[in-house]
Amino acid sequence: MQRHLSALATDMEHVLAAGGPKAIARHHSRSKLLPRERVAAMLDPGSPFLELSPLAGKGLYGSEDVPAGGVVTGLGLVHGRIVAVVANDATVKGGTYYPITVKKHLRLQEIAAACRLPCL
Repeated sequence: MQRHLSALATDMEHVLAAGGPKAIARHHSRSKLLPRERVAAMLDPGSPFLELSPLAGKGLYGSEDVPAGGVVTGLGLVHGRIVAVVANDATVKGGTYYPITVKKHLRLQEIAAACRLPCL
């Protein structure tokens, strides 16, 4: 069990590293926020964020790495209301949309429609 938890923690670190340190530094040098930073700024302070499918894209395209499918999706609170959130990650392949990116985006919209949630 510990081996699996360790592997999961490693995979999540990789997801949070997104396009890598150089891409993140370039993004920050342009005074841009990373997708999880944008989401945190948008949501109610201190409120939870349920990120959906953060491991999507892992191993799907051979040697080409697409952390989190190049898009952060999830559910959070804005002014106390549950909302669906999508934030593209330009540090992952310059924001290129892959099939998994579209799949994650559409799945979030399906959840939002079924639950009558606004999409941001």
